[in-house]
Amino acid sequence: MSAAPTLTLARRFNGPPDSANGGYACGRLAAHAAAVGHLTGPAAVTLHLPVPVDTPLDYRPAGRRGHAWHGDELVASVAAAADGDLDAPGFVPEPDAKAAEDAFVGEGHPFPGCFVCGTERPEDGLGLRPGPVAGLPGTVACRWTPDARWADERGEVGAAFVWSALDCPGGWTADPVRRPRVLGRMTARIDRLPTAGRTYVVVGRLDRAEGRTATNTTALYDPADGSLLAAASAVWVALDGSAA
Repeated sequence: MSAAPTLTLARRFNGPPDSANGGYACGRLAAHAAAVGHLTGPAAVTLHLPVPVDTPLDYRPAGRRGHAWHGDELVASVAAAADGDLDAPGFVPEPDAKAAEDAFVGEGHPFPGCFVCGTERPEDGLGLRPGPVAGLPGTVACRWTPDARWADERGEVGAAFVWSALDCPGGWTADPVRRPRVLGRMTARIDRLPTAGRTYVVVGRLDRAEGRTATNTTALYDPADGSLLAAASAVWVALDGSAA
């Protein structure tokens, strides 16, 4: 298999100021791998470095994996996800998700310009406000009404934006204000794409925090019937370099 064309992520889809939002980057890389016939089904993406924006990345298949390179630097790796269902956090009704939004701790946001949950991007981002769910320690939730900008002509929201919406709520399960973390690895399964203009619920659950890493799972639900559209698991890594 020959190397696929390059992949470029626009700056508007940033997480930290000068790199792509982790979930968006993972979703684009998974879609790119699928488009060139290198991957089918759920994907697992590992980010080795911050993903540069407005910069071409070379995607090179290598056996069962694919690698995204920026010059001589390995930026990310893509592989098929391991067999087995993701253990998605349970459904949170829409009224409870709204109450969680009202408790969102936006002050002190480590990346206020983040495309997904940044407090400075309420209009041109996804506008997620994942806050703690009452009575469920380590669990956050929020509503998401995808804009038509993120959808195709049929109204289906692009998979990369679903990965994005599944990303940041997981990060808010481990208090990123006190200890900022960035996405290191993400695995996602999308059973059904959401529709622009409809309201959904995103739920995040902290599964483990140990040393510099925190592991979480997230899910996207249709609050009309509680059905699961997509789920993800992720590992986040603290930026401070300490193990405390």
